[in-house]
Amino acid sequence: MGLSSFVYPGAQHTRLHHSLGAMHLMSEAITQLREQGHEITNAEADAAKAAILLHDIGHGPFSHTLENSLTGVGHEEISLLIMKQINRELNGALDLAISIFCNTYSKPFLHQLVSGQLDMDRIDYLSRDSFFSGVSEGIIGSQRIIKMLNLHNGSLVVDVKGIYSIEKFLVARRLMYWQVYLHKTSVAAEIMLLKILKRAKELAAQNEELFATTALKYFLYNNINSDDFFENSDALQKFILLDDSDIQAAIKEWMTHKDKTLSLLCKKFTDRQLFKVIVSETAPDPQFAESLKKQYAQKFGISEHEAEYFYQSHVVSTDTYNPKDESINILYKDGTIKDIAEASDMLNINVLTKKIEKYYFCYCRS
Repeated sequence: MGLSSFVYPGAQHTRLHHSLGAMHLMSEAITQLREQGHEITNAEADAAKAAILLHDIGHGPFSHTLENSLTGVGHEEISLLIMKQINRELNGALDLAISIFCNTYSKPFLHQLVSGQLDMDRIDYLSRDSFFSGVSEGIIGSQRIIKMLNLHNGSLVVDVKGIYSIEKFLVARRLMYWQVYLHKTSVAAEIMLLKILKRAKELAAQNEELFATTALKYFLYNNINSDDFFENSDALQKFILLDDSDIQAAIKEWMTHKDKTLSLLCKKFTDRQLFKVIVSETAPDPQFAESLKKQYAQKFGISEHEAEYFYQSHVVSTDTYNPKDESINILYKDGTIKDIAEASDMLNINVLTKKIEKYYFCYCRS
C-alpha cells in the first residue's frame, strides 16, 4: 500500500498479512483443481504454496514506493535472489518452488496461480486492500472465482458460470488503481519520500555526515546496482535488514540537518504538509516549473538546483487487463475457449484494455 495510509488511515496492514493470505488462497485453488480431476502432487502443492508465500519477499521499505531508488534492482529479481539463498540453506528444498516461480516447470498453470492475470496475489490484495482502506469498490468474490477455476490443455481457465465474477474482478481492479493505489495524495507523499532519499544520496556522495542505520547507510554511501546484488553477498544481506523503520527514523533525524533542502523536505513530510497535485491529461507547461524554481530559490534561500527538489512532473499509466501478456480464458460446456474480452456481454472491454495515462504535477505549497 506504500503511503496510502496518508489518505486511508486504516490501510496499515503488512505484506506479511498479504503473503499469508495469498498462500491460503493457493491452498484453496489447488483443492479446487484437484476436485476437478486434475493431478497435483503433494510436492507440487507445497512448492506452489512456498512460491506464493515468498513471491514478494524482495520488496524494500514502503512497498513499491522506494523500488529501484536505493538499489536500481526490481523486487522480483531480489525475491528470486533471496529464494535462492534460502534454497542453499535448505539444501535444495525450494528447487521446485523456484522452478514454478520462474515459469520453467512443466505445469504452467502453477506459475499462473503465482503470477498471472488471475493469480492468488491479485485476488488477495484486492479484497484485503479494499477492506483495510474502506473502499468497497474493491470487494470481489474471491471464493466464487476460485470455485470456478479449471484447466484446459495445461493452462488456467474459468468455467463459464464464473464469467460475471471475472467481470467484477476486472472492474474492481480498475477502480482500486485509480481510487486507492494512484490516489493523488498518495502519489504526492511518495514523490516527497523519493525526493528526500535522492537529496540524502546526493549529500552522501559529497561525504556529508548523515544519520542512518547501518543498513541504510550502506545504500546511501554506495551506488548499488544489480551486479552488486549478484556478485556481493553484503548487498543482499544489508537489503534484507532494511524496513520502513530505517527510513522513518532517518527522516526524523534529518529534520534538523544543516542542509536546508533536506531538512525542509523532511519536516514537511513529517508534518503532512504534502505537495499539492495537479492532475491533467496533458504534460504540464515547463514554464510553470521554471517559475516555481525561481520562487523556491528566493523564498528558501537555496540554489536553483536545490529548488528542483520541491516539484516533480510524474506520469502515471496503467491498463486493467492486457490480453497480449496473458488472457483470462472462459471455458464453455462444449469445450470451446473464449477470451474474457470476447466472452463478456456486459463490459466495455476496450475501456479495460486501454492504457490510460495521466500527468501528476506535484509541487510544494508555498
